[in-house]
Amino acid sequence: MLTKIAERVLLVGVGLKPPGLRPRGLGPDGPMGPSGRTVEDSLSELRGLVETAGAVVAGTVSQSVTRYHPGTLIGSGKVLEVAQMAREVSARTVILDADLSPAQQKTLEKATDSKVIDRTRLILDIFAKRAKTSEGRLQVELAQLSYLLPRLTGAWRSFSQQVGGIGTRGPGERKLEYERRHIQSRITRLKSEIEKVKARRQVQRSRRLSIPVPLVAIIGYTNVGKSTLLNALLSQASRVASPPRGGASIGGADEGARSRFVYADDKLFATLDPTTRRVRLPDGTHVVATDTVGFIRRLPTALVAAFRSTLEEAGLADCLLVVTDATAPDFSAQDSAVDAVLDELGAGAVPRVEVFNKTDLVSPERRRELALSHPGRTLISAVTGEGISAALDRVQEILSRRWLLRELDLPHGAGRFASVIYASSQVIKETHDGTMVRYRMRVTAENWERLRALTRQYFC
Repeated sequence: MLTKIAERVLLVGVGLKPPGLRPRGLGPDGPMGPSGRTVEDSLSELRGLVETAGAVVAGTVSQSVTRYHPGTLIGSGKVLEVAQMAREVSARTVILDADLSPAQQKTLEKATDSKVIDRTRLILDIFAKRAKTSEGRLQVELAQLSYLLPRLTGAWRSFSQQVGGIGTRGPGERKLEYERRHIQSRITRLKSEIEKVKARRQVQRSRRLSIPVPLVAIIGYTNVGKSTLLNALLSQASRVASPPRGGASIGGADEGARSRFVYADDKLFATLDPTTRRVRLPDGTHVVATDTVGFIRRLPTALVAAFRSTLEEAGLADCLLVVTDATAPDFSAQDSAVDAVLDELGAGAVPRVEVFNKTDLVSPERRRELALSHPGRTLISAVTGEGISAALDRVQEILSRRWLLRELDLPHGAGRFASVIYASSQVIKETHDGTMVRYRMRVTAENWERLRALTRQYFC
């Protein structure tokens, strides 16, 4: 765990010089980092990750190279500069905005006399801090151990001497007292436990899918306001004030409504465990909305695999509510990262409603620019509630393509079909008029034909 005195870290950004673009080898936006972004943009995101981990950025260093150094990633001169700056700013930890091999990490630690971790280790540490459910903790520990296992050889002294701070949560807190075979045994046990959890989740998912309610998955980059948006959707239905960012108390909400709100905070990866709530659409239809874990560029492969079962909620949805941060200067790159993960999950073709969130934080001129450049997106503020109704209308329109609005009139004597109707559709309203009962429902085309066939005796 982090000590009460915040850990001071030095950030190191590395960019590749695109060949042949300029005399000095720089691209139009400067040297590019490992994710294809400028080093400055990538370092800005890394700073946010460090702050989420609870540490303080004491300084930054960056370098553009024509190729990564096989032994240290950065050049030997830059290694000396990093070591000197770490001493000057009293940084105990150096974090590189890249992935390091075990040998590179060991060499850099020896050269800088500092704890050195890479971007993947930092994200794993944040996930270890944020995971709340037993499934989430199991998945994170498996990802951590899978990451650490190849780093035991030659790195044992480094890990065994760690005394806390970023990169030491979970397995690190035990100072890796295991031998390799013990870690492998733990990995085997974790995989077995996770398979059991997955089996239970699949049963729960099958039960949920058997219920005739549309599924909406809220998708987006980390910290774009997905959880706050889910709370705003709940507020819209409950006619209470939307909760502010940071999880503060919600004025005007009764205790029952307040209990349905999910945790929301202005931090990266504030939500790791998917949360599902029932949300009412303008026409009275109810949907099941799921708040999913946020995406990020270069999300560690081990975490993608670990959280695949939770991310697969997107592929099962009838509609994706894709959220973009209107204040992010590089939102297009974030959108690309989200699309890449959705394609990997087989959810790229799921119908979607795209929204720009946090529009209360941008200028009127910027709002007009976004509206003109992205006419298909709805501008919303999950904090003020602006645009929420319009977004729900669009969700409703997409769902209506699969979930048809139908009415079925049956005589009172056909009451035996009521249970079938309620099991096969979402009844919005049931009215009794004389000898007839009218069911107004949302139903899939398949189930509608089934209901018509079962009740055809009552039609001419």
